[in-house]
Order: sequence, then structure tokens, then C-alpha cells
Amino acid sequence: MHDDRQLVEARLERVLRERIRPAVHPRTAPLDVEIWSAPGEPVPVAEGLAAPTRPIAEGAPWGSPWGTSWFKVTGEVPAEWAGHTVEAVLDLGFTPRAPGFQCEGLVYRPDGTPVKGLHPRNSYVRVGSPVAGGERVEWRIEAASNPDLDASGVPFQPTPMGDLSTAGDAPQYVLGAMRLAVFDETVWDLVADLEVLGELMAELPVDGARRWEILRAVSRALDAVDLQDVGGTAQAARDELAGVLAAPAAPAAHRISAVGHAHIDSAWLWPLRETVRKVARTASNMTALLADEPEFVFAMSQAQQFAWLKEHRPEVWEKVRAAVADGRFVPVGGMWVESDTNMPGSEAMARQFVHGKRFFLDEFGIESEEAWLPDTFGFAAGLPQIIKAAGVRRLLTQKISWSRTNSFPHHTFLWEGVDGSRVFTHFPPVDSYNCEIQGAQLAHAARNFKEKGVATRSLAPTGYGDGGGGTTREMVARAARLRSLEGSPTVHWEAPAAFFDKAEAEYPNPPVWVGELYLELHRATLTSQAQTKRGNRRSESLLREAELWSATAAARTGFPYPYEELDRIWKTVLLHQFHDILPGSSIAWVHREARATYARLAGELDGLIAAAQSALAGEGTVPLAFNGAPHARGGVPAGGAAAPDAESRAGAVPPVPRRGGGYVLDNGLLRVEVDARGLVVSARDLMSGREAVAPDRAANLLQLHPDFPNQWDAWDVDAFYRNTGHDLTEVTELTVDGAAVRVERAFGASRVTQLLSVPLGVRRLDIDTEVDWHERERFLKLAFPLDVKADRYAAETQFGHVHRPTHQNTSWEWAKFEACNHRFLHVDEPGWGVAVVNDATYGHDVTRTVRADGGTTTTVRASLLRAPRYPDPETDQGVHRFHHALVPGATIDDAVREGYRANLPERRVTGAAPVAPLVTVDEDAVVVSAVKLADDRSGDLVVRLYEAHGGRARATVSVADGFATGRAVLTDLLERPLPDAPAVDGGQGDVRLALRPFQMVTVRIPRGEDPDGA
Repeated sequence: MHDDRQLVEARLERVLRERIRPAVHPRTAPLDVEIWSAPGEPVPVAEGLAAPTRPIAEGAPWGSPWGTSWFKVTGEVPAEWAGHTVEAVLDLGFTPRAPGFQCEGLVYRPDGTPVKGLHPRNSYVRVGSPVAGGERVEWRIEAASNPDLDASGVPFQPTPMGDLSTAGDAPQYVLGAMRLAVFDETVWDLVADLEVLGELMAELPVDGARRWEILRAVSRALDAVDLQDVGGTAQAARDELAGVLAAPAAPAAHRISAVGHAHIDSAWLWPLRETVRKVARTASNMTALLADEPEFVFAMSQAQQFAWLKEHRPEVWEKVRAAVADGRFVPVGGMWVESDTNMPGSEAMARQFVHGKRFFLDEFGIESEEAWLPDTFGFAAGLPQIIKAAGVRRLLTQKISWSRTNSFPHHTFLWEGVDGSRVFTHFPPVDSYNCEIQGAQLAHAARNFKEKGVATRSLAPTGYGDGGGGTTREMVARAARLRSLEGSPTVHWEAPAAFFDKAEAEYPNPPVWVGELYLELHRATLTSQAQTKRGNRRSESLLREAELWSATAAARTGFPYPYEELDRIWKTVLLHQFHDILPGSSIAWVHREARATYARLAGELDGLIAAAQSALAGEGTVPLAFNGAPHARGGVPAGGAAAPDAESRAGAVPPVPRRGGGYVLDNGLLRVEVDARGLVVSARDLMSGREAVAPDRAANLLQLHPDFPNQWDAWDVDAFYRNTGHDLTEVTELTVDGAAVRVERAFGASRVTQLLSVPLGVRRLDIDTEVDWHERERFLKLAFPLDVKADRYAAETQFGHVHRPTHQNTSWEWAKFEACNHRFLHVDEPGWGVAVVNDATYGHDVTRTVRADGGTTTTVRASLLRAPRYPDPETDQGVHRFHHALVPGATIDDAVREGYRANLPERRVTGAAPVAPLVTVDEDAVVVSAVKLADDRSGDLVVRLYEAHGGRARATVSVADGFATGRAVLTDLLERPLPDAPAVDGGQGDVRLALRPFQMVTVRIPRGEDPDGA
């Protein structure tokens, strides 16, 4: 037989495009359209419905950037359409771009009842099936003219459209056709048949019989279609395809669980307020689709987005609640938002689950057991313990498939964290969280699945996401045809929990991956938008203090514990940890608002702290220092207040001139030499005699690199950035400023001022850096070349630290050229080490070189600032402040302690008498991460602790002020007692704990007298 395969395939493509798809709506009639544009921010629905409108014609421009217009659409169904299915096709001016990145709309009935959302892949509203003819129709459309930031067609171009203040007011869209149309369901089904078979055919081997069987059936179907009467001949064409569509899948076919999905970024290329509306549009679409498609199941994560519906769109919320109760609209994930997981601190990461799970429990009675993070930029090694402590057993993500250097070896596996906790984890091999049930996607999933032979199933999050939209009726139609189809994986709609149940059952002993899940991409998100990152770190520290001092004051003085305020502030901070806000990859509008929000929260939290401390200190003139850190310092106990000791009050040692220029700072424990360039050429630990700075090198060295990645400007830093760069060694002024050395530099259009000081009584060099930053596409680092031979280093993560190699023996090691730490980095040789601590930076790199003298230099560099121009062309322009400290002779114990101290400075007040700690721990390795009152307002005390050094530890926790330690229990993160937990009653008012390396525990202690008399 002659090979006509390409001829038939080309014929299918053209006939579908030009004849069959247009015949889905064979007859149309115009609708009357009127418009009203809100003068500023979006208005309430009632106001939009009542606003005066004016006529607008097809082809007319509308919609200033970020504006809202309300369309009034009216018409009458022609009488001659009686008996047909009729729907309105409403084109707001959609472009070929994907949903969520352009104009969008939410359709209402005149009484304000939401109908469904509109986007370019879902622009219909059903009128009736069938219609009687002559019906009057009327809808209102709340339309958002959100600008397309990539409208130029060239990605990652700087644009002023990312902020209302710079976007201008030129109309963004041209109104398209607004028509009533007859919907020919038979033609629509024919389109679905041909698309599914055509896509499947393209994935089958050319020399296989199944491909040719489908090709011949398609050819016959096309012959059966009269191109002048597609509707009249569509059924005949479908009959020709029935046989190949009925052939069942092979028993060994890969099994795909499709989950309706719309990953909605809580902010990204749109502000937070627009996400509220995106969620309403998508939820309206999905509840409408659930009503039409009985097998369809939709899952939505992020409790914050449900909360937005409840607060801002109660009419949509009620539809969602009903669908959740029916079991088909599935809350999933158990987190407040799909957060970044690298940078949030220990408590913040825990609270993501506390607030997310509690919302789902309170509103729906649902205990979510799946963490759902398809788009997060890598996963910290501390996360498995947090997941398990929240009562979650499973994790789904997609983003690791974006890694550029190494292919992750598993799709289904156990992930083990720093403490040994393991969670069952799945990476969908479809490699997309926006699956459309296309043949190429499904074939890729089956081919790509790395567990073939031991497991048979994977999950496919199905629907338009990022900017929202969700699943479409076309995707549901494809899934129906692929339920069991020869040559294809099978497809079934399924809730995430059902998929995980089956996946765990068929694969009881999956492989184990230990340590962080590092994404080999988007590394610069650890540095972009430095003020957002500072706001997050500061908020976390202030929340710790606000809870600690409020709980202490409540126990001691009856101070009213600020439950509502803390709950609201925590949720705001958690929202801003979303994986495009905290990572710095959103538009200017988002980060402008974030900076203002963090400033407001800092003011509120400072007020709460001051009120609690005032209640504790009482009236008096005794100078007191409140120490919110988990370790004693300067004579002040952890979690208490006292007069600081003499050395602590004295501050830092004064600089003295250095021979050859510069200054020396020497407190008897540490001697630091700052040369005439303002660089640290020596930092000698006087206790051991060891020099921290590598020979002929200088620390406190600012280094500037070009920074122009191949793509994803705010997200990426590519390895070649290190090929060029220069050291900033020119000094404009070097002076003494009180007890500090003041260093001023100028470079490009920017200036730097640093204060270097050595406090009394500790081996620590403090470095406070202020940068007035006006560079473009540059990367600023702060380098510490250390005379330490370290094959690995420690970087703090949630509830512990992770070790990473300093060498690059393998491609996996090479790919980690920029990584995350929290408050400290630590490098050491046996018996001696150095810590570098910070108060607001996350990104860093650590490298090693061997010198001519045979010694090894290990260079630690903190990443300070970048200047990408997309999506925010003014990223990081302005003044920034950083605090770092170099701690020679540091153990891990010292690194942990100094990291907390840098982030939790003492607060000086006057009062009547010292304040004893509410909670004390007798072992430095066991660190208190939270002291608070229980969320249920019972008055119980909740204390969270963890082993911080990486070894086993026994600790006695003492609690004052009448808490019944004899009835203390271990709980999960939601403060619920753990079944079969070991007893922790130590007697005499103590709680005794035995902890594994990095183990975190939550202890709940009732308020009241201990019945055992302890």
C-alpha cells in the first residue's frame, strides 16, 4: 500500500482548523453590549451591577492597565433556533496567549448570582438545551483589563506595566465578537474524537499497526464529512471512528489519575487584589463544570484562597462549600499558601500547615494529608519533619522536573529529612502542573515514568493554572475518550488522596532520597528583592517575641493574650511567603505593597511586644534588657529580663590605629586587623591562636559580578556569572565612628557604608552594611576567604542544618553553586571552625581552593543584592541594610547561638525588677523555637523545641507560674495530643525530653495546679 500518512495527517489538521471547529457554532446572532469602567480600584459587585453604562461596539478599545470594566450584555434568542442548544460566546478581546495572563471576566446574572468565568479557552455561557426560542438574555461581566506583560512576544523584557503608577492609561484590549450561537454537540464531539485520535496517532510508532489503524479510520471519517454541511454529516464521521475509539487499553498501560487543577499564583504578574478575583473566576468555572460533568473532580490548594472567597465573594463561596460537601471540590495541601520552602524559618514553615490545616478543619471538617506544592522552587531538608508533625503523610510537587543539569532519578519515592522523618512523595511524570490531557503529554508521562516495572500509576494536575482558569469541558471530553484506549495510558478522574492510596498500596517499598530537594534553576530567588526578604525575616523574629512576651505576661500579670492580632499577622506573613513573593519574582506592585505591609506589621508587633514587656517590667527605673533569644547573653537569661552585665553594657572595643594604615579591634578574645582599604586582613582567635582569614587574602570583601541570565531574570543566576567580576577595594573614607571602623566606598552609581566592630566578651566581628544601590544587572557578594580545610559546610535550615560539599566532584555538587541558608553558615576542621551569621540574607556560595603553600582556602560568600529588570525593572533600587558577623573559633553550638542573637537583639527598658523566664531549658543543644498560648484559647502553654546540633540530647524543660507540668503532653503542630507519645513528666515542675538529632517536639502544658503536687 502506498504511504499516504503525511497526506492524511495534514488533511486532518486543516479540516479541523478551517471547517470542523468553526462548525461547532454554525449560526450566530449579535448581542447588545454596554460598558462602564470603574474609575479606580475594583468596586463591590453591587456597585458594578448598578453602574450606568454606555453602548460599546465590537472592535472598540477598552480597559486601561489593571482597570475594571463592567459589561452589560443583552439579547434575544431567535425564534427559529427553537429546539437547539444555545450558548453565548463572549470574546472580551482575548489574544492567543494562555489564560490568566490577559483580560479575564466573571459573568453574573442581573441579580448578582455568579455564573462562570471567562478566558480565551472558556468563553461560553450556556443559555439553554434546548431553547424554546424568543428568550431574553441578560448578563453582567466584571472584566479585568490586566496587561499582558509579555505582549511583545519577546520574553523577559523590562516593562512599566507591572505597577499601576507606571502602566499609563492606554486601552489594552479591543472588544471581540459578543454573540449568541447555536451549539452543535455532535460536531463538538467529532472535534474531540479527531483531536484525541490525531494526538494519539502522532505518538505511536510509525511501524506499528495501531497507528495505521487509526490513520485509516480518520481518513474514512474525513471522507464522510461534507465540508459544506459539517453538522449534517458529523455523526456519520463519528461512526467511522467508533471502532478505533472502542479498542481498550492494554492491561499494562500506564495509569494516569487526572485531578482537576488550577495552580493559581497568589501573586506574580498581578497584585494580590487581582488574585482574589482570579480565584473567584476559577472557582465559578469549576463549580459549573462539576455540575455538568458527574465524573469530574477538582482540587484546590491554599487555604488563603478559600478564605478570600469567603470574605470577598460569599456567593461563590457557598457554591464551593456545597461542592466540597459533595466530595468533588477537594481542598488539598493543608497549607496557608503554596509557599517557598527554602527561606521561611522553622516556625513560619510550621505555621503554614497549622493555619492551612486548621482552616480546612474548621470550614469543611477535612483533614488534609497531602502537601501540594507543584510550583515551589526546591525543598529544604527540614520540611519532611514539619510535614509529618502536621499530620500530613504525602507530598506532591512538579518543579524538580525543571532542573537543568541532572534528571531526578525517581517519580515516586520516600523523602527523608534532616531528622530522619520520611514522607511518601510523587513527582508527576507528565512534567506539568497545567496538563491539558493532550496526547503528547500523556505519552511523555508514560515514557518518562521512572518506576516502570514496579509501579503503574501517576498523577496529572489538569487545567490552566498560574493565572487561573482551571479545567475545561474539552479536557473532560478528552479524558472520557482516554478512559481505556488502545495505545494510550488510561485516564481517570480521581481525588489526590485516592491516587496516593493506590500508589502507596502498589509500591510499599519505594526508594529513599535523603536531604534537600534542590532545584537546579531559579537560584537567584534567594537574593532578588532584598527588602522583601528582610521584611520576612524581621517579621518572623518579631512574631517570636510577641508570642513569648505576651504568653509570659499573660501567665504573670493576666495580660490579655492578643489571639486575634497574632492570628491575623501570622496569616499576612505566611501569605507573603508565597513562592513568587518572598522569592522576589513578582511585579513591582507586589513588592511595593509587600514593603509597606512589612513596615505596618513591624509597627504592630513592636507595639504588642512593648505592651507585654511593660506589663512584665512594671513601674520603675531599673535598667532591664529583655532577651528574646533562646540562649542567655550578657547576664540576661533566655526568655527573661535582667540588668545586663558590665561588659554587655559597655558595648564594643574602641579601634586603635594599625601600623601601615587602618585599625585594630582587640577585645582579648579576638584581634581583627582592618587595613587601609577597609578590608579585614586578619581575624585571629586569641584563645587558640588560629587565624581565620586565609593568607594574602582579605575578608569583608565586596565583589561585583555581571548578572544577565539566559532567561528568567528575577529567578535565575547562571553559573557563568562567576567567570568575570571585580573586587571593590577602593575606599573613599576610612574613619573611626564611636566604637566602630567606618568604611565608605563608591562604585558605579552606588555607595556603600560599613561599620565594623568587635563587642566585648565574645569572639565576633560585627559588620553592618548599608548599600545605596543603583546598579543594573549586577550581583553583589560579600566574601570571607577562610583558612579552613573543609570538605563540607553546614547551612541552617528549618529545625536544624544541612551539610553541603565544598567540592564539585559530581554534576549534582556542581549544580549547587548558589544555595540557601537561614541565620548561619559554618565551616570547620576537627576542633576549630568559623561561622558567618546574618540577619536578612539567604543566598550564598561556598568554594575551596588549594594555595601554593598547600593550605586550603574555603571562601564563604553571602549574596547581598541583584538588579534584574524583569518582571520589576526597578528591582532593589535604593537603600538596603545588612548585618553579618564573622565568628572565628565557632562550634556549631556557637553558630546556632550567634545566629539567634543576630536576629533577636535585646530590648532595653526600665522597670521595677528583673523578669524570670517562663520557660527554661538546661541543655544548649535543645533550642526553644516558640513559647505561646494554645490556639484554642484554653490558656494552656505550648512550647516547641528542637535539637539544634545534630546529635542526641537530653533536656529538662522547667516551666514557672502554675502550669501543670505533670499533665504535659507531646502534640502535633495543631496542638493535638499525639497517640502513644512517651511520657514527659519529670516531676518537680519539669518536663524531661530525650531527642534524636534535629528532632522537633511540641509540648502542651495545661494551666492549673498539678494534681501530683509537682
